[in-house]
Amino acid sequence: MSDEARAETEQRRRKLEAWRTARDAYPNDFRREDLAADLLLAHGEPGKEELASAGVRATVAGRVMLRRVMGKASFITLEDPSGRIQCYLRRDDLGDEAYGDFRNLWDIGDIAGVRGILMKTNTGELTVHAEEIRLLVKSLRPLPEKHHGLADQEIRYRQRHLDLIVNAPSREVFRMRARLVTCLRRFFDERGFLEVETPMMHPIPGGAAARPFVTHHNALDMDLYLRVAPELFLKRLVVGGFERVYEINRCFRNEGLSPRHNPEFTTVEFYQAFVDYRDLMDLTEEMLRSVLTETLGRTTIDFGGEEIDFAAAIPRRTMTELIAEATGLGEEEVADADRLRQLLRGMNMAVEPAWGWGRLLMEIFEARVEETLVQPVFVTQYPAEVSPLARGSAEDERLTDRFELFVAGREIANGFSELNDPDEQAERFARQAELKSAGDLEAMHYDEDFIAALEHGMPPTAGEGIGVDRLAMLLTGSTTIRDVVLFPQLRPRGSTST
Repeated sequence: MSDEARAETEQRRRKLEAWRTARDAYPNDFRREDLAADLLLAHGEPGKEELASAGVRATVAGRVMLRRVMGKASFITLEDPSGRIQCYLRRDDLGDEAYGDFRNLWDIGDIAGVRGILMKTNTGELTVHAEEIRLLVKSLRPLPEKHHGLADQEIRYRQRHLDLIVNAPSREVFRMRARLVTCLRRFFDERGFLEVETPMMHPIPGGAAARPFVTHHNALDMDLYLRVAPELFLKRLVVGGFERVYEINRCFRNEGLSPRHNPEFTTVEFYQAFVDYRDLMDLTEEMLRSVLTETLGRTTIDFGGEEIDFAAAIPRRTMTELIAEATGLGEEEVADADRLRQLLRGMNMAVEPAWGWGRLLMEIFEARVEETLVQPVFVTQYPAEVSPLARGSAEDERLTDRFELFVAGREIANGFSELNDPDEQAERFARQAELKSAGDLEAMHYDEDFIAALEHGMPPTAGEGIGVDRLAMLLTGSTTIRDVVLFPQLRPRGSTST
């Protein structure tokens, strides 16, 4: 806190102590009856004389955002969750004591209530002519200077409450995010999906190649893992007969911080029996158009200076095709692990000896292709080596029936036809366990309980996970995930570690 802010805080504390001597400093008996936006909608049109003759009463409450003191009369502007409304305060109406308290003890940032009659000023602004005013909460810390707002990004993230008070665009971002989640829930509910909740603490981490967070359960004296994905539990529900399920909830991955990554993040993950990955691509297109239409009223997004269009059918391209285009390699070269290894080394990228063709392919894709995918595109036919839960391709055993949706250079969704052969899944888990033993911290564990579930029979199924945070970034034009997460994880103050 600056010396200036500290001095003002001390002054405000003195005002609070003066307020305490005569009254309850934190009353809880004032009830707001009207919101600013509703009053403006209902009474914004009538002229000054017409509104005066109507005698419309209003009871408003909110934070004092503007304050103009002019002798025997003053104006304040209150902000509530719907918007702002001006109030006219006059000593002759309120009395010397109440008006004097307002002048001497109130500040910008305080929370107040006003009762009065609606009027129009000479400039036509809808205003509450106050008959009663109440100071409900004294703000002890000053708000940022009104002309500059709160521009410091780190303060915005560390003190989100302050960001929301002074930055209307931030409030709109999180309202948009809430609308997004509502639209997603409605979309799946209307199509017969059942919303479920699965465990957040897992005895074995699974469902994604990611490093988990570890915690300890004292009563059971055992380690548990914050889930990296809900996939294996959701597929157990499909085995159990819930053939359309979805979950909107948090996942946790013990990874670095970046504009695209937060250690805890929100996904919507869903599974449907008797469809395949192509059906899910169709469903995803339908879902995106529905969400965009409901939240934005259009099927285009302006993001980073690019107009991104979801109206047309989203192209479907194989990973090998895109790599060939980006690198100039021929079809045979893309299929050659040694050639891919040579290419990566030429890019000054580390190459692990244990990496097979599939991992090499994925590394090149992430390095050379991902960021070029601005317009929506489904990338299909992911290598089996990096897709241990996906059904293998009937055309090429090295590939799977998997896709990812990329928009603006970001992965938005990941889906595939599910591997429901318990023996093959067991083999893949075994290979993952070998990688983990060799030092791969993101490799999956062998999950015997999940294999047992598959042995009871899972119908042909496809599943998909969509990053809600990244989708919110698209809808709001945000370039960092921290702008769409209310309380993002941050490094300790003064830390330079990654």
